[in-house]
Amino acid sequence: ECADEKAFFHALGLDFIPPELREGIDEIEAAARGNLPELIREDDIRGMLHLHSTYSDGADSIAEMAAAVQERGFAYMGMADHSQSAAYAGGLKVDAVKRQWDEIDALNETLAPFHIFKGIESDILSDGSLDYEDSILEQFDFVVASVHSQFNLDRDAMTERFLRAIDHPATTIIGHLTGRLLLDREGYELDHEAVFEMAAKKRVSIEVNAHPARLDLDWRHIRQAHQAGVLISINTDAHRLSGLDNLTYGVGCARKGWLASQDVLNTLDIDGFRHFLRDRT
Repeated sequence: ECADEKAFFHALGLDFIPPELREGIDEIEAAARGNLPELIREDDIRGMLHLHSTYSDGADSIAEMAAAVQERGFAYMGMADHSQSAAYAGGLKVDAVKRQWDEIDALNETLAPFHIFKGIESDILSDGSLDYEDSILEQFDFVVASVHSQFNLDRDAMTERFLRAIDHPATTIIGHLTGRLLLDREGYELDHEAVFEMAAKKRVSIEVNAHPARLDLDWRHIRQAHQAGVLISINTDAHRLSGLDNLTYGVGCARKGWLASQDVLNTLDIDGFRHFLRDRT
């Protein structure tokens, strides 16, 4: 008689298979070989990226978001309000971007060693270009590039749209890649393999959006992206303080996608994240 699940798997000559991996795919073979990953945990995350504020469609100020992120024990955060084409979401014109940069600089002086990185969620336009001139884009610390419109492009056109965005030197992260909204909108047609290959080549991270309405990437795509060599970021896309607590759903998706801590961008400490941003340019 086995005392617990670990003993049961041991009796079968297998490493313990976490519940998230029990899909009848290849986890038994991996357990027999001793090749299962040590799955990421929520407390492995060091920083919160892709956050919104009252500068666009968020409910809380940058200072309020920073305080809440600090209270949750994180070392850094990255603002990523909507870009100028997203007028429906209060997207930031260039003058607002510069005001936000000034505010972040002032907050960083008082909050150190906690740090706020200057980012933007840039719309990917229909032709794959980003939503500001390069002279502005290059001044952000990081750029989350996302599709928010024209979802009806055919598979080839949508794939090319993403490939061009990934190829832009300012792009750091691709946000909510498939565009799905659970129980509302199917994801658009896309050549995921081509996108993952380009993202790995360009060292562009792909987001697991932890919002319960998105959970995008799906766990199957997470594993596919990882196998292609893509670094994943787990982001809450928080538009209010309570949204920060959706991180747990993103970590759950990442675990089901076989990810370990080292497979996730924002498990890097603040210096590691700075080095990532510097070294990929």
